[in-house]
Amino acid sequence: MKSILVHLDHEDCSVRLGVARRLAEEHGARIVGLFAERAKAAVVGAVATWPSEAYVTAAAESRAAFEAGVAGLPKTEWRDANRGGEAEVVKAVVNAAHGVDLVILGKDSGGSVHSAVPAGLAEKVLVESGRPCLIVPNETPVPHLGQWPLVAWNGSRESVRALTCAFPLMRGAREAVMLTVGEIDPQVEADCVTRFADYGVPVRTEHMTPGDIGLIDLLLARAVDNGCDLMVMGAHEAGPLAWFGRGSATQHVLANTTLPVLMSR
Repeated sequence: MKSILVHLDHEDCSVRLGVARRLAEEHGARIVGLFAERAKAAVVGAVATWPSEAYVTAAAESRAAFEAGVAGLPKTEWRDANRGGEAEVVKAVVNAAHGVDLVILGKDSGGSVHSAVPAGLAEKVLVESGRPCLIVPNETPVPHLGQWPLVAWNGSRESVRALTCAFPLMRGAREAVMLTVGEIDPQVEADCVTRFADYGVPVRTEHMTPGDIGLIDLLLARAVDNGCDLMVMGAHEAGPLAWFGRGSATQHVLANTTLPVLMSR
């Protein structure tokens, strides 16, 4: 992992920026901080002017916070999307994501995060960018990442991609939990355990029988109960994780997680 994109807005982004900094230090990666949020042009009479004074102020404050958060790192860049429309903001983040190895975003909470963040931004970037996304809740401190990971595994293509993308984050893990959901071919499960060993990651396996609507909440609760500092899962999974229809599991995790989650599609 040699490049990281961090989405920034006018709220406090110090938690996810701190995670980006630690990963950059560990992997020698460059960090791109992208300020991108919804905003309206300043309107005086019939004349609209962009950017508004409020946007310029918010962007300047974001840049100052970013530069303070990455001070001393050799490879950093702050960017301004300089667009205020919802679709424009999403496109700016997706386009920037195409040029990096990992995207770090805040979690989705519908439209209740604050009005400047497009509703469902994390999901849209995850689906449209083709890049692994690390979702970091703003309200939860992250003193360490990847030392005690939980990997949700159901044998799908998305699970395979997520696990592969997670290995750089699990370097130095004390113990990982591979939580299999549903019936998994024993040889496939054994091969996955061997992959953990290939990367020097100690792992133990647990199993969960898929139920109905509570499955994803049970996964999140299991991660918390195990003291995990990272959860890994595929996005838009087929099979047991796709309760309430395709994509519902992804949306629920993005809106309700209390710990960092690495997702890939």
